[in-house]
Amino acid sequence: MRRYRSVNCLLRVVLAVFLSAIMAEAATLEENIAACKEGDTTHCYQAGKVLTSGENGKVQEKRELGIGLLRKGCVYGDKRACDLLGMLYFDEKLYRAAHPYLKDSCDANDSDACTALGTIYRDGHDVPQSDREARVYYTKACELGNADACFNVALIYSGGFGVARNRAESKRFYQKACQNGSKRGCEKYKKMDDVDRGVETGIWERLRNLFK
Repeated sequence: MRRYRSVNCLLRVVLAVFLSAIMAEAATLEENIAACKEGDTTHCYQAGKVLTSGENGKVQEKRELGIGLLRKGCVYGDKRACDLLGMLYFDEKLYRAAHPYLKDSCDANDSDACTALGTIYRDGHDVPQSDREARVYYTKACELGNADACFNVALIYSGGFGVARNRAESKRFYQKACQNGSKRGCEKYKKMDDVDRGVETGIWERLRNLFK
């Protein structure tokens, strides 16, 4: 009986702590919103980030309020708010609205923004389709450590999209993708490197082994 009482007591404590945390978070959010309305752009960013992420971001009213706060923070010079706005608009496929924010963020060496711009130009989202522009932005993002961007540059050189086909460059960017954590990049690079080193793989290796 004492064991059950101890468990119930522990559950009540955990629940109380959980509810206190929720209430504290809500109070902090309200304080940030109030401070933003008074012109504190740091609080605009903080409140906007909370309202556009996680479960809050799935509620349209909260998300719209958050975007409004981020827009205000951006207008008054909070770069973090501008960066987040660009990615939010991109995720919502509002490419025309996203473009100027992403451009500023990419110019400031934000790899995600550069990758997003590469995709916008590759697919022609509210801009003239341009493989050249896509390669420029993907290459910059790759140099900043974005594995997906490296992989996309490798595909561009492999397929000759807006540039002469270049197997060596394709292999080099697959290697960069691999070094930055892309499993697909590692697989592509290894396959090309095996060919270059004369290593027999796949069906040819199995056929050769039959006659050993």
